[in-house]
Amino acid sequence: KMDHVVSLAQLEILCKQLYETTDTSTRLQAEKALVEFTNSPDCLSKCQLLLERGSSSYSQLLAATCLSKLVSRTSNPLPLEQRIDIRNYVLNYLATRPKLAAFVTQALIQLYARITKLGWFDCQKEDYVFRNVIVDVTRFLQDSVEHCIIGVTILSQLTNEINQVSSSTLFHDADTTHPLTKHRKIASSFRDSSLFDIFTLSCNLLKQASGKNLNLNDEGQHGLLMQLLKLAHNCLNFDFIGTSTDESSDDLCTVQIPTSWRSAFLDSSTLQLFFDLYHSIPPSLSPLVLSCLVQIASVRRSLFNNAERAKFLSHLVDGVKRILENPQSLSDPNNYHEFCRLLARLKSNYQLGELVKVENYPEVIRLIANFTVTSLQHWEFAPNSVHYLLSLWQRLAASVPYVKATEPHMLETFTPEVTKAYITSRLESVHIILRDGLEDPLDDAGLVQQQLDQLSTIGRCEYEKTCALLVQLFDQSAQSYQELLQSTNSSSMDIAVQEGRLTWLVYIIGAVIGGRVSFASTDEQDAMDGELVCRVLQLMNLTDSRLAQAGNEKLELAMLSFFEQFRKIYIGDQVQKSSKLYRRLSEVLGLNDETMVLSVFIGKIITNLKYWGQCEPITSKTLQLLNDLSVRKLVKLSAVQFMLNNHTSEHFSFLGVNNQSNLSDMRCRTTFYTALGRLLMVDLGEDEDQFEQFMLPLTAAFEAVAQMFSTNTFNEQEAQRTLVGLVRDLRGIAFAFNAKTSFMMLFDWIYPSYIPILQRAIELWYHVPACTTPVLKLMAELVHNRSQRLQFDVSSPNGILLFRETSKMITTYGNRILTLGEVPKDQVYALKLKGISICFSMLKAVLSGNYVNFGVFRLYGDDALDNALQTFIKLLLSIPHSDLLDYPKLSQSYYSLLEVLTQDHMNFIASLEPHVVLYILSSISEGLTALDTMVCTGCCSSLDHIVTYLFKQLSRSTKKRAAPMAQESDRFFHIMQQHPEMIQQMLSTVLNIIIFEDCRNQWSMSRPLLGLILLNEKYFADLRNSIVNSQPPEKQQAMHLCFENLMEGIERNLLTKNRDRFTQNLSVFRREVNDSMKNSTYGVNSNDMMS
Repeated sequence: KMDHVVSLAQLEILCKQLYETTDTSTRLQAEKALVEFTNSPDCLSKCQLLLERGSSSYSQLLAATCLSKLVSRTSNPLPLEQRIDIRNYVLNYLATRPKLAAFVTQALIQLYARITKLGWFDCQKEDYVFRNVIVDVTRFLQDSVEHCIIGVTILSQLTNEINQVSSSTLFHDADTTHPLTKHRKIASSFRDSSLFDIFTLSCNLLKQASGKNLNLNDEGQHGLLMQLLKLAHNCLNFDFIGTSTDESSDDLCTVQIPTSWRSAFLDSSTLQLFFDLYHSIPPSLSPLVLSCLVQIASVRRSLFNNAERAKFLSHLVDGVKRILENPQSLSDPNNYHEFCRLLARLKSNYQLGELVKVENYPEVIRLIANFTVTSLQHWEFAPNSVHYLLSLWQRLAASVPYVKATEPHMLETFTPEVTKAYITSRLESVHIILRDGLEDPLDDAGLVQQQLDQLSTIGRCEYEKTCALLVQLFDQSAQSYQELLQSTNSSSMDIAVQEGRLTWLVYIIGAVIGGRVSFASTDEQDAMDGELVCRVLQLMNLTDSRLAQAGNEKLELAMLSFFEQFRKIYIGDQVQKSSKLYRRLSEVLGLNDETMVLSVFIGKIITNLKYWGQCEPITSKTLQLLNDLSVRKLVKLSAVQFMLNNHTSEHFSFLGVNNQSNLSDMRCRTTFYTALGRLLMVDLGEDEDQFEQFMLPLTAAFEAVAQMFSTNTFNEQEAQRTLVGLVRDLRGIAFAFNAKTSFMMLFDWIYPSYIPILQRAIELWYHVPACTTPVLKLMAELVHNRSQRLQFDVSSPNGILLFRETSKMITTYGNRILTLGEVPKDQVYALKLKGISICFSMLKAVLSGNYVNFGVFRLYGDDALDNALQTFIKLLLSIPHSDLLDYPKLSQSYYSLLEVLTQDHMNFIASLEPHVVLYILSSISEGLTALDTMVCTGCCSSLDHIVTYLFKQLSRSTKKRAAPMAQESDRFFHIMQQHPEMIQQMLSTVLNIIIFEDCRNQWSMSRPLLGLILLNEKYFADLRNSIVNSQPPEKQQAMHLCFENLMEGIERNLLTKNRDRFTQNLSVFRREVNDSMKNSTYGVNSNDMMS
């Protein structure tokens, strides 16, 4: 055990070991010792000593990080005076030592920001002590360049810290129930009290800097300008109204600047400042300027009236024009990227009708078009930025039909140039990529798909030109390709180039056909689509005829993408059969109607499955296509009948049990059998012989596995492969059979003959998820009462027997999986939680399927139900709370199961041990604030069932002729009385979410709230008073009234009529409270109630 009084010298050595050593065990020892140091009572004074006397930068870093941990502590927080002292100490320390190592300065500034954020609402003698930020920083700004940098970095870091939800350790501790609410309160208060001053300050300092002749070769001045730009960007990037929890939705972004900032944006000098800076500073800094401009260009429209917006847009477009006329700096990839983002914002925030009215519009649109064309031609430069340029043109092209302005938009001139540049540059890239062995963009399917989606709209503008170009390019490539194939001495390189070009063309043709909009399409355009489709189908005939010798995977994937688009637009019930496209197909290829076209589809699907069975991407996309085709029309085709009669591995190689492939590669079998199952059902009716016939290959496989299991020595690998393939096939069929007659045939086929084999597989291979997952998923599918397919006859015990098998499987798997012991964190989902999650779904499906009366089990002394429920509890207790919410599939299956249990099996829940009850309650409490609405809604209804149960028991026990309470409810009641804080905390959580957060499921939230209030009337009254008192004095009366109205006309019962009235009152309450809060800068300090 380390002695508490560690000497400074020892600490310094530990710091060195922690940050410098390469030996892992030494580092871990040092880390362990330092963790103990952080938790020791004299850590605070030691940190100060380290900062005062420490000889190395590492010990200063340690002190700063330890102090950050101390001030963020929620369990035993530092008193206010101490935090004020630390803050003042840090500021003085930074002011007197401007030349510390950069990482130490950074850590100290982080500490200052953390103290300020967490203490934002702390008062001393009527004064908010941590809010005089600008005063704190001013003295730095009046000193040397190093001091200025520190001052600006403090503001920048603080803005960032307040804007970030997760950065603070505040949100990892158990007792902070509303991290988000608390965070929003601090952020909105900071926004209203300080942010505009900070932004203005940063602009003024930038103006001063751009006025001087800066020497940017001087490290200090370069650093200062960089920090100033970062500060301005952090201010503009602030989450003003608490919406952007998701970083990825970059491009729909509107910056919600508060109305009080109008002056800064109406004054054109702000915009001018950033454009001027861009032209006067080096490429190392200019990307930051452009990032600021992107945010400024995205200011919400409603900040201006129409005249102001036109003026602002005109300044913005002028600035863009000036950059395009002097494009030297754009050769820097970061500048180029930000500039492309800026161009995209021109259309996401302004309308085409507004853009065309700008003074130099014709010149600007010409410059942007040239810039785009050049960018597309240099396809190897900054490929990720192209997305923004294409999104600008996509939005421009999409607006053409709607623009009312009389000024010409000139897009009919420039859009075809963009289309042409995209298409020709992709084709030209093929040769170079092959020649130099570069990365092929076609390998990044997501990126290609995104670009093609954008192109589908752009290419439809002036569609005649697009089609003419595609026809010309396609004919050239296809002809060269054919000649190369016929010639005996052609090089494989030349063939590869033509195949690559054709691959792009097939993708692009699919995309532009998919861009057809039914109301805007003309007969001429449909005829042009016909020209394109004929060419792709002719190419397909050529490539299919060569598959026995060679095939090209990328070209095949492009064909599938084309078929998918073609299917969406031209196949289905809403398409005019007289469409000009079909006329063209019939003239050129003799395909006279939809049925003939469908047989081409099916022919292609069968060809792919035959030749590409070992190629997973092609197989799975081919099967997806089969699944998406409309079923009724297909059944008549002879090719489909062939599939229904011959689904064996000799015809479809991917059904074979070959030992090369991976067990998890058999997923496509489920898709295949879902499609076959749907096709079979069309004409199956009650024909059991036809069903038996269809199932023959699967029967044979089951018999083979049964045969293996019956001998003691069998080839385990072969058994696993046969079984996994089989259960995947069966799950596909079970999923497709959603009618009672067909599903019952399947049920009688599998039960009782084959279920024991599945049970045996779980016993043998419980530790091999590649085997258990498919088996458990099949069982979960079999017990799922889809479209009421599991309706057994009155005299049939099958429902109960099926539940027994389910219970047996859950118990077998559950008890065995718990013997695995410690599983490493990175494998815990795959090895354990995934299987448990499927068991939860299975149990939920069978409990809510309505085909078993669960009362009979206890009546006849059958322990199937008890076993299943006890296993559920054992499994649940083996999972830490955090995992329940961290793995989305697990949380959905757990919370939906809990909802069923609290609804129908409350007696079971009530009979559990206290620690289990508390575990379940706290999982509900945590789920209430989950981001996933499904989880949150499930928690609300579970909580509602529990609260209703408690309330009923309470009302019963107060009646005159009360029957004695059942033993379990008595015990449950007792647990609740001993832990009133559980229910109270949930009351507080629900109320806080409804008042302060963007509550997406208000109806669900309202259901448990009434019961919570009726069970805790005194606590509710205290909570209400604390909320009212935390409002500014002039608002208190209004808030009090809101609460009065909430309970207006509500009686002390949970009858449906009373609940509905409460739900109505609550939505009025939420509206009124929000209106009252909008005009107020104060939030609620719910923490008073938590303590």
